[in-house]
Amino acid sequence: MMKALVVREPGRVDVLRCEDVSKPKAAPREIVIKVHACGVCFHDIVTRNGTLKAGVKMPLILGHEISGTVEEVGSEVRHFKVGDRVATAQRFHVCGECRFCRTGSETLCPDRKFLGDWGLTGGYGEFVAVEADNVALVPDEVDLSQASIVSCTIGTILNAIREVGHLAPGETALVTGAGGGLGVHAVQLCKLAGARVIAQTTSPAKAALLRELGADEVVVHARGEDFSDEVKRLTGGRGVDVAVDNVGTPIFQPTRKSIGVGGRWLLIGQLTGDFVPFNPAQLFLKNISMLSATSTTRKQLQDCLELVRRGSVKPIIERELPLDQAAQAHELVERGAVTGRLVLRPNL
Repeated sequence: MMKALVVREPGRVDVLRCEDVSKPKAAPREIVIKVHACGVCFHDIVTRNGTLKAGVKMPLILGHEISGTVEEVGSEVRHFKVGDRVATAQRFHVCGECRFCRTGSETLCPDRKFLGDWGLTGGYGEFVAVEADNVALVPDEVDLSQASIVSCTIGTILNAIREVGHLAPGETALVTGAGGGLGVHAVQLCKLAGARVIAQTTSPAKAALLRELGADEVVVHARGEDFSDEVKRLTGGRGVDVAVDNVGTPIFQPTRKSIGVGGRWLLIGQLTGDFVPFNPAQLFLKNISMLSATSTTRKQLQDCLELVRRGSVKPIIERELPLDQAAQAHELVERGAVTGRLVLRPNL
């Protein structure tokens, strides 16, 4: 048996209940990981509260940002051994045979199952079983707690700006929600790509760190306030070439107005279940491309772990908490009171 936080119905933080559940056993293509750390992502919030419904199967154990050591290896696994330090991509299953899996785009596999959404498969527990196709070795120089958040907070951004948005040196990038888990790493990666970075935040306390991480400009504004005029001022009226949008609906209109002619809008995060009306002419008259990126391939995870090993990107963790403080962690994340990530330590 093992300790885990189980969600049996959607709701507020009180649905996170500590239970004794069966310790997973490795199927032929799986490894069992003793969880060292599991990041707390806003995705966990919208899964827990019922906003996210697609691909969710309850009861479930939340958590898709996982690092740890290999406890058991399935009979068909060849590239991992007991004791290896590992981190996961955000899925526990892909088919490995479809056109997406065969071309390195397994994030789009129609048979994919997301860690922490589909049943008792997440990292809010002492152990987790994950198919080996969704796991990467962690370099010795990389701290395991930091490794836990690499796939989601760094890999998703790498996917967005390298594979989807093709951010180029000399371009200007707007990073929305820049103080959050995705945002603080988007600032670093956009700067590493050679862009001029404008960071948007509603938290004045986060401005100094964002500048330290590479933001050339920081736009601080009140929640609900239209920040597009300030972005246009900073760009000489042109608007930005790329918007790395980690927030979605709550700032849809100011983000749209901040994008220049021929710009690319990279949709990554969506913090609410709300819809937003807009006139498509507002995009095509400026030749704005609306694009999206979802999660991280294993190759992108390996690339990001190497960037961390080199010191090119720094994973930002505000605090590490024991598993029984998960409700507090959710409340902090939901309020936007966290810079970077919180991680849970199930085996403390």
